[in-house]
Amino acid sequence: MKKLLTMAAAGLILLAGVCHASLESKTWPASEKAEQFVKDTIVIGFLASPYGAGWTENKQLLDYFEESRNAGITGHDMTLAATSMNFDDWLFQHQKYREAMAEQPDKYTFVRSIRDIEAAHIKGTTAVIWNSQTATILEEDLGRMAALKEMGMTSMILAYNDRFRTGSGGLAFFHGKDDGLTTWGRAVIDELVKYGILLDLSHTGNKTANDAMEYMEKTHPGVPFVYTHSLPSGLYTNEKNATPKGCYRNITDEEAVRAAKSGGYVSPTFTEWMMDGIWPDDISPKQAADMIDYFVKLVGVEHVGIASDDVFSTENIVKFAKANASAYNDDGYMVNAFDKGATDCGMLARILPAITDELWKRGYTDEDLAKIYGGNKMRVYQQVWEGVAPGQHTKDYDDRVKLRNDLRQRYMSR
Repeated sequence: MKKLLTMAAAGLILLAGVCHASLESKTWPASEKAEQFVKDTIVIGFLASPYGAGWTENKQLLDYFEESRNAGITGHDMTLAATSMNFDDWLFQHQKYREAMAEQPDKYTFVRSIRDIEAAHIKGTTAVIWNSQTATILEEDLGRMAALKEMGMTSMILAYNDRFRTGSGGLAFFHGKDDGLTTWGRAVIDELVKYGILLDLSHTGNKTANDAMEYMEKTHPGVPFVYTHSLPSGLYTNEKNATPKGCYRNITDEEAVRAAKSGGYVSPTFTEWMMDGIWPDDISPKQAADMIDYFVKLVGVEHVGIASDDVFSTENIVKFAKANASAYNDDGYMVNAFDKGATDCGMLARILPAITDELWKRGYTDEDLAKIYGGNKMRVYQQVWEGVAPGQHTKDYDDRVKLRNDLRQRYMSR
């Protein structure tokens, strides 16, 4: 019975946020220089990957991480729960991940601090950074936040798509039913700050997100909040075929600016179905670079990251979503995008070197890209997880990069 409940919850994840980068993603040609730059740089992606939906066999998971390691991807924020999953679902997902990774225990580093990410980069292992795309795993017990922190949870979304006890998600806002941040939502935020866990506002309704940002600014000034995987709605507003309301997953310029002012970051996700009015069959390096460039021009290079929102296979996901489209009433937006061919995303291992070449053409420096690919996240992680002031992180940044690269070269040449 427990397994059936978990699978049902995973099904809801599919409907809420499906079609991400997969093992079927296209590999884009890139220069050797760009391929080497990705290997030499700390790169942190974002992985939406529940067992039973994103993957069903350990080999899928292990093959994905092997390819990512070979390409130089340092690590990933990995989703263990989303939508309305409960604490038992979190434990089940954690168990399935750990069982798979236990087949190759020397290839994974479980992250508790930025030094663990640096160690993974040096040794060539995969940095495992757990996140939850829902607060429902607390099950009305704030005391569970401490246990989740001990298990390595690093970030949490308040409200995924629909209406929850914490507030409302993006789809609820789309239908004019965003009630805003609740009293319980404020209590959850207090616990996140208390235990050094990032507040993630991706998929959150505009009113709830702005209420949460206002609460953070007034109650916890100086603590950054982030959008871990959200596209800029402003990039697609003037597209010829853009929908009147746009994609309900994307965020406004004002939301992005507010997150940056907090000291946080915004990371676009290379997800095709959210690219309103474009819906490409294969997202190109240029289109992915456009997302990054838009945010950089809006909030500055110090406040932008990357996120591919990867899963492992899209075929079953698309079938499930089409068969159950009525469960998430988005006026047919998602299924329409699928019908146009937008069923995948750009897997970091296969698209990031080509994005690097494209951003170099636009005048981005190596230092700029190092910040976008992982440096900005590392700064925020260090501030939230470890209480290190952002100025101190900047002070020793260059020295740490040089030391990491020297150690990595020595280690890999052994």
